Amino acid sequence: MNREESMVHFRHTTSNVALDRMQKELNALVDTCKNQDEKALFAREMNDFLELFGRYITASKQTLDWDKIQSPTESQIIPYSTLPPATTSKDLLNKLCVLKLNGGLGTTMGCVGPKSAIEVRGDLTFLDLTVRQIEYLNEQNGSQVPLILMNSFNTNLDTKRIIQKYVNHNLNILTFDQSRFPRFGKDSMLPLPSTYDDPRYNWFPPGHGDLYEAFDRSGLLDSLIRGGKEYLFVSNVDNLGATVDLSILQYMEQTKSEFIMEVTDKTRADVKGGTLINYDGSIRLLEIAQVPSNHVDDFKTITKFKIFNTNNLWINLKAIKRLVESKKLSLEIIVNPKTVSETGEKAIQLETAVGAAIKHFERSIGINVPRSRFLPVKGTSDLFLVQSDLFQLQHGTLMMNPKRQFSTVPLIKLGTEFVTVRDYLSRFKSIPQILELDHLTVTGDVYFGSNVTLKGTVIIVANHGSRIDIPSGSVLDSKIVSGNLWILDH
Repeated sequence: MNREESMVHFRHTTSNVALDRMQKELNALVDTCKNQDEKALFAREMNDFLELFGRYITASKQTLDWDKIQSPTESQIIPYSTLPPATTSKDLLNKLCVLKLNGGLGTTMGCVGPKSAIEVRGDLTFLDLTVRQIEYLNEQNGSQVPLILMNSFNTNLDTKRIIQKYVNHNLNILTFDQSRFPRFGKDSMLPLPSTYDDPRYNWFPPGHGDLYEAFDRSGLLDSLIRGGKEYLFVSNVDNLGATVDLSILQYMEQTKSEFIMEVTDKTRADVKGGTLINYDGSIRLLEIAQVPSNHVDDFKTITKFKIFNTNNLWINLKAIKRLVESKKLSLEIIVNPKTVSETGEKAIQLETAVGAAIKHFERSIGINVPRSRFLPVKGTSDLFLVQSDLFQLQHGTLMMNPKRQFSTVPLIKLGTEFVTVRDYLSRFKSIPQILELDHLTVTGDVYFGSNVTLKGTVIIVANHGSRIDIPSGSVLDSKIVSGNLWILDH
């Protein structure tokens, strides 16, 4: 055995030892679950984690051969404008389900509980808007499109309590929980939890790529298929542009595509977003984690990679069932190092992305959609946009104000003083009018009065220890305001 063969043998032996130790620990974890119904599901969950862990310790660094990466062909990315006009019938809509990825908390915006419960337009939450959208869709078409929420163990209890307020609505709301996987020690390679009921900080939800197995494991996938459902529209609950599009649904049925990913043109704000590529003749999702370090700058350019994944996905339900049963879904692993704040322990959690499955489905394509279908609210800068006069609310859907002369939205950068929703709201007597705004940057201790109008490029910088108050009724047109300005309203 030469040196290279010896190293391969050593790695293989080491991997097997780690896998055996992990399996024993997981078996012991399953034995601590006393409820027999829960135990069976938990055992299947731990088997799914073991498969992911096994791929993690045996796989080499998941990068692609850069020389094989090509731009998608014209047949792989379809312009939205070329889709036939929608003549969708009630029968086709009755084959559709809408699934919102609802596993995230609102902690990055200083909120407690599910992010979907944050009020984003008046007193309406993400979830309220979604319910309104689908109710209106069903009312207009006489259809019965259900809303499905994929929760995590962080959001499931709160979400089930919140949706009780829709009990008298004419909408079928279904829920299931994604997996609860154990974090494992970076050095020990052993799971952090020792019992089924261990504290929450020792577990993690493994990314939205877990949708396929969790959906099947819940029994809901089988139930929907038996009920005549065929298509699933998936999107992030915080993407207010992700509404049911009848043209895309119709196109999916006509072409028998099993997977459609909505992509849109990349801007400089989207340089880290995943993109579709042609790799060895097949379409697949390229995430920044898969890019060799010496090509990351190439990946971030908007000249070579012109589109990015919105995470609005249309998927055939029977195809999901086929791939899960045949264990054909092998999604690229996203390694997420963590320091457990409660214990200080260095840990690892393994995640996957739902869009990475595109390579496994038949007749998969991307559709280049208008930017209006990608309106996420990741922070208060985004919240500022959707709460402004830039948008109008129609049946739960945000529509660009026709008085806006540009099809693009302004670039908004609010400083650290605006990060939490509470601080953000305290700094505006009312959201400024921004129909003619191109760019807004605000840093420092800044407060806005009511009925402020912003136009062009506006930069407001309060120096350290200073405060700027923008008086009510002010009109700032391509202005730079800095220093200290405190004008009391009268």
